[in-house]
Amino acid sequence: MSASRLPKVAGIDPTVPVSPHTAGPMQGVPSPPGAFIQDRLAGWVSDLTTLHELTERLVGTSTLDSALRELVSAGAALVGAGRGFVVLEPADGRGPSRTTGLGLAHAELGHIETVSRSATPYGRFLDGLPDTDGPRATPDIPGDAGLDPHCREVAARLGYAASYAQPLATETAGRLGAAVWLYDEPAEPLERQCHLVGVYARYAAEHLARLLELERTRADAAVIAEELLLSRLPRVPGVRLAARRRAAPDGGGDWYDALSLPDDALGLAVGSVGRSGPAAMAATGRLRAGLRAYAVMEGEDPVAVLSDLELLLRLTEPACSATALYAYCEPDRRTIVLAGAGHTPPLVTGDRGTEFVETTLSAPLGMLSCWEAPSVEVTVRPGETLLLYTDGLLRRTGDTTDRAFARLRSAAAGVPKALRQDPGAVADHILRAVLPDGAGHDDGTEDVVLLAARFD
Repeated sequence: MSASRLPKVAGIDPTVPVSPHTAGPMQGVPSPPGAFIQDRLAGWVSDLTTLHELTERLVGTSTLDSALRELVSAGAALVGAGRGFVVLEPADGRGPSRTTGLGLAHAELGHIETVSRSATPYGRFLDGLPDTDGPRATPDIPGDAGLDPHCREVAARLGYAASYAQPLATETAGRLGAAVWLYDEPAEPLERQCHLVGVYARYAAEHLARLLELERTRADAAVIAEELLLSRLPRVPGVRLAARRRAAPDGGGDWYDALSLPDDALGLAVGSVGRSGPAAMAATGRLRAGLRAYAVMEGEDPVAVLSDLELLLRLTEPACSATALYAYCEPDRRTIVLAGAGHTPPLVTGDRGTEFVETTLSAPLGMLSCWEAPSVEVTVRPGETLLLYTDGLLRRTGDTTDRAFARLRSAAAGVPKALRQDPGAVADHILRAVLPDGAGHDDGTEDVVLLAARFD
């Protein structure tokens, strides 16, 4: 009868006999490399911490320009380079395209761009040439006889001797651009550094793709919003017009209009839709088109114009409200008949004073079952300017309503006498005085519309 077999255990052969004697310690065998392993683990933890900090800083950027600056700076720290640049050039050709440098002046970037793209690793990647989808190191530019002579010449002029290029791409967006870091001496990043910057670049490319899509959407919205406004103000004898608009990134709900009417009359309107983004622009387009039709048919009666506009809003935008102000002007008599629906009162300014027009309080369009409010007639003096504006101008001040109105009135009263002849100069002065960030910024949270009509 055969002896019973021991059960098998993973990694152990039970048929191998085990000595009953305890073996003594082996001589000359080194102890486990604990210190080496601890150093490696500490290095990995340090790398992960660095990547986490850099990606946190990157995700905090909200514009393409700030993200590109952060990318080239963080990459330089990861590969141990002192200078560099990043080129954003989406492969779909829709733009935007730009180059951001680190430690390189605009003229120096211009010198680098004179090098043929086919002679540089990053240029070949941007052009979509074969076998260019990975990082490329050029460790010794002066000593590399295979490089384009002009490439070595530019490197010598700018004082760099090595480069490391990292493509920027995502699976969905494709090629976005490339980052290049420059060394003052012949050098090449370590394998560990290449790995770190590669991981960071993949994350950065995804972030850039999101910001790129956001910027394109905003640009498209801005174009649509501008198309919904007047490309040219009408010319009517006895009055000069100027309009200014400051669009918020997610705005689109504030609008203005000016149209010539029979008998040399003039219709002026401003309004605001209680929405933002594409929905606001769509509603704005319908309201403005409707107001133009009603103004032509019954422009002498602003109340009737706004009543028709309220019905249009109720039928086409049942869940939307809007404010509007319409003024019927006869420049030869300098008379203005106006009506407002929940809108801010206009302002008349001139050498003899600056005052708000007292309009009747009324609800916005779409808020009541039937809108109607009496109109107001105003007669202006020669040289005075009528100012129509949206409430975004008041809200952007950051003040309370009373203080914002006072600030607007003070700004209009403070227009220098030399500028009062030009309605555009009057509008610009008011924007500079009223808005905290001045007249030239479109990064606020509210749309701003200012329409000025100076009567001769």
